[in-house]
Amino acid sequence: MSNNFNTVKTEVIRWRNFSYNGTVYDLSHLDAHWVEYLDDRDEKNLITYRFIVTYGSHCFTKESDEFSSEELELLMYKAPRESRPFHFERYNLSKHLPSIIKSLCDKATLVCHGGHKSYAAVKMLDSKGTLVDYFVSFKVFPESKKLRLHVMSAYPKYEGIGKVQKVSFLVIAKNLLNNKKLPTP
Repeated sequence: MSNNFNTVKTEVIRWRNFSYNGTVYDLSHLDAHWVEYLDDRDEKNLITYRFIVTYGSHCFTKESDEFSSEELELLMYKAPRESRPFHFERYNLSKHLPSIIKSLCDKATLVCHGGHKSYAAVKMLDSKGTLVDYFVSFKVFPESKKLRLHVMSAYPKYEGIGKVQKVSFLVIAKNLLNNKKLPTP
């Protein structure tokens, strides 16, 4: 697979690492990458959907009022679009994002509607060993004749995700490829 991301016009392709108190936090797991999904629901008509995947800074940053202004300045991650404090819990959970994105077609991954956006919620353990719903908010769209998936935010939801309306990621991909309306609730 070629790693040519010249078609991505609006998002970070390679994230800068973050340094805090002498520790470097590697963000390369959030660099742009390709992912392919095989639609084998019809054995006579196998379809492969190929997406460029990008991630937003909300996957590892969070506004917070729990720190002093001096601490917030030290935690500030300056991204091209905005600056926000680095968030250690979101960062640790973000290491799971590439595998979650690759699993969007798996039956074990819940993909559901969330207003005008699509969401994937995945149960997993946080850094304290607590089972959480990890809410991964993403959009899909065509860009420069390619399919694009952008993860806007990802965060733990300790109170659960509540009632959701499931949707098949393969239906989303098929509609996007065929320039049809994306599924809505």
